[in-house]
Amino acid sequence: MSSKLPPALIRSLIVNHHIEDELFIKTHDSSEPLTSVRLNPFKPTGLFNDAEPVTWCKTGRYLKERPSFTADPLFHAGCYYVQEASSMFLEQVLKYSTDLSENQRVLDLCAAPGGKSTLISSLITKESLLLANEIIKTRVPVLCDNLNKWGMENTFVSNNDPKDFKRLGGYFDTIVVDAPCSGSGMFRKDPDAISEWSESAVQLCSHRQQRILADIYPALKENGTLIYSTCSYSKEENEEISDWLCNNFNLESLRIPIEAEWGIVETQSDKHKCYGYRFYPHKVKGEGFFIAAFRKKDIAVSAQIKRAKENKGNKKNDDIIKRWLNNSSELSMINHLDEYYALNPAHEADLQFLQSKLYLKKSGVRIGKVMGKDVVPNHELAVSLIYHKDIPQISLSREESISYLKRDELKIESEHRGWALMCYEGHPLGWAKILNNRLNNYFPKEIRITNPNVV
Repeated sequence: MSSKLPPALIRSLIVNHHIEDELFIKTHDSSEPLTSVRLNPFKPTGLFNDAEPVTWCKTGRYLKERPSFTADPLFHAGCYYVQEASSMFLEQVLKYSTDLSENQRVLDLCAAPGGKSTLISSLITKESLLLANEIIKTRVPVLCDNLNKWGMENTFVSNNDPKDFKRLGGYFDTIVVDAPCSGSGMFRKDPDAISEWSESAVQLCSHRQQRILADIYPALKENGTLIYSTCSYSKEENEEISDWLCNNFNLESLRIPIEAEWGIVETQSDKHKCYGYRFYPHKVKGEGFFIAAFRKKDIAVSAQIKRAKENKGNKKNDDIIKRWLNNSSELSMINHLDEYYALNPAHEADLQFLQSKLYLKKSGVRIGKVMGKDVVPNHELAVSLIYHKDIPQISLSREESISYLKRDELKIESEHRGWALMCYEGHPLGWAKILNNRLNNYFPKEIRITNPNVV
C-alpha cells in the first residue's frame, strides 16, 4: 500500500473498479505530472508546432518540460491556455452530445479559472452565447482575465450561486458542471491535498454536488445537454451522482465514443447503467478525471425573453467608437455608466434578460470611455478580436514585452503620437500612450507581472 495515498481510497478503487493498484500507486509515487497547453484557434502562432498532440483535443499539446509561462508574452496575449490534458476531453463530450454547428446558449457553472470556458469558446459558433459563472467572488477576476485574453465578444461572466439560475427557466441548451469535489484525481499535481482527503469529505462533496445539480436543473431546456465532471476518483462523487440524477430527474445517459489507445475507462453506474468516463494517470497521459453527459427529457418552462429595448446611443460618440472596431457594423455598442461595450447584436435581449436575473461581471468586450473627440480604450479591447486593424501597433522584443507587462519604464523610438497597441510577434499585449517625451503604460496594474525573477 502507498505510503502517500489514503488506504481507504485505494481499497475503494480496488473493490469498485478493480484498479491495478500497484501501477496506480507507482504512478502517483514516482512520476511527475505532465504539462499540457491548449492553443487559441483565434490567435494562431507557430508555438508548440512540434509538440505531441493531445489525441482527444484538436488544439491540445503536451510539453516535454514546464517552462515559465509568466515569462512568455504570448501567454499574456492569450495565444494559449495551460490546462490539464484529461479535462480537455470535454471537447469530445461536447462534439457528441450537442450540435456545435447550431447557435446555442451554454453555461459553464463552476468556471474559474477558465479552462473549460475557453475550450467551450473555441468550439461554439460566434452567434452562440457562453455564460461563465463563478460562485466564489475572489476567483471571478482571473476568470474574466482569461476570457478577455481568449478574445471573443459572445462571452459573459456572472458571480452567482447555483440556486439563482432557477430564475432563468429553461434558458440554456447546454450546462457544464465541473463540480467542487474531494480532489483525489489531482493528488499527483497537488500532493498537499492528500492530507485533506477523507471519506467524510467525499460524502460532504457528494451532498454539495447534489444540491448544485438540483439547483441548476430547471435552467436547462428540454432536450438540453447536462455535462457533469469532477477531478475525483470516488464512486460517491461520480457514478453514484449519475444514478442520483436519474433517480430524481428524467435524464437519458449519453455514450461518448472513445478510442482504445486513449486509455480512458468507460464505466456504467450500478442502478441506471449511466455511462461515465474515468481517467487514471497510469492509463492515460493526464491526471485523474471523471465526466458524464445526459439529455434532459423533462418538459422545461421556457425562459421568457423580451425583445431588446432600443439602445439609444449618442451618434457622435458611436461614430468615435466605431473607428476603434473592426467590422463595427456587425456589433452592437452598449453604453453603461459612461463605458461602451461591444457584443453580438443577437445577444442584446439576452444581456437585458441576464442583467435582470443575475449579477454580471463581464458582458461582451469593454471598449472604453469617450473623452471629448477621443477614446480612452479598455484593456479588454486590446486583447480582443474586434479592435480595428488600422490602430497603430508597436512591435516589442521579448525583453521589452516583459518590461511592459511589469509596468516598468519603457523607452520606445517611434514617430507615432497617441494611443498604440503594444504587440509581441503580432499579438497585442495592451495599450500605451506615446507622448513627446515619454510612454504612458496602460497595462492593468492588477494583472501585471510582480515576480522580480521574471526577466
